[in-house]
Amino acid sequence: MRRRNTRMRNIPPLVNLLAFEAVARRRSFSAAAMELSLTASAISHQVARLEDFLGVRLFERSSRGVELSHAGQAYLQRVGGALGAIAAATDDVRKGVRNSLYVHASPSFASLWLMPRLGQFAQEHPGVSLYLSASPTHSDFALGQVDIDIRYGLPNWPNLVVKPVFEEAILPLASPAFIQRHGVRDLEDLRHVPLIQSTVSVVQWSDWFASRQLTGCPDSFALRFDRAQLVLDAAVQGLGIALESSTIAAGHIAAGHLRPVFDPAWHLRVRAHFVAYPQRHAQRTEVVQFLNWIEARAADAP
Repeated sequence: MRRRNTRMRNIPPLVNLLAFEAVARRRSFSAAAMELSLTASAISHQVARLEDFLGVRLFERSSRGVELSHAGQAYLQRVGGALGAIAAATDDVRKGVRNSLYVHASPSFASLWLMPRLGQFAQEHPGVSLYLSASPTHSDFALGQVDIDIRYGLPNWPNLVVKPVFEEAILPLASPAFIQRHGVRDLEDLRHVPLIQSTVSVVQWSDWFASRQLTGCPDSFALRFDRAQLVLDAAVQGLGIALESSTIAAGHIAAGHLRPVFDPAWHLRVRAHFVAYPQRHAQRTEVVQFLNWIEARAADAP
């Protein structure tokens, strides 16, 4: 009983959380008030009570409007997902959905690799109600938000089952028009064309330059992005050469929008996408079905 009382003392009233989330999403007290059918004054009071409860300011108010504070941004990442999970769980119960599966993935993996294949999963498992969310922030399994998290990066996640999705080749990619226009034929040509940097990639241009015994890697780039999807989109538009995964870029390559700039054998192989989940989640049939399915689809990847 003591544990339950302690937990309740650490949870603010739900009305406060709903007001905070609506203002954070709308960036406006009046718009949040209209959404929740309350007055702007009532919304302001709810947020003020939450700030008092937490002992921090969640918003910075100025002549330009309402902006989240650093504490507010961090709190929204956790609370927003929890409220979404509550809403989804409530909707499932109302509709009698029992075989639900909550998957979270890194944005580029979700849009470029997972989404084109989800139709097949739906056909093979029509009884599973899949909920997919995407963000660069890893899911907190302690909050009960997701069943499976598909993460990108170095696999340093203790107390979780962690398995690589696939091994992928990282190599320079560009549009055929870009390669022809700039006359890119050999490695030295890289010094005279715009290179696109993915700031979050586990493989950087300096790593690839070193793998080819090529000196003088640039320390500044024409364009820099924090998403593989944006890097590839920029390359498709002919804005430069991307250093990216041929597996994630497979759709663009198959469509002829991108191709390897040099010999495809000049690549670096990495394992950077992983499925992660608590061992207890593996007891659910839906989790096992999804894990088996994604393993089979990954085996089909070029």
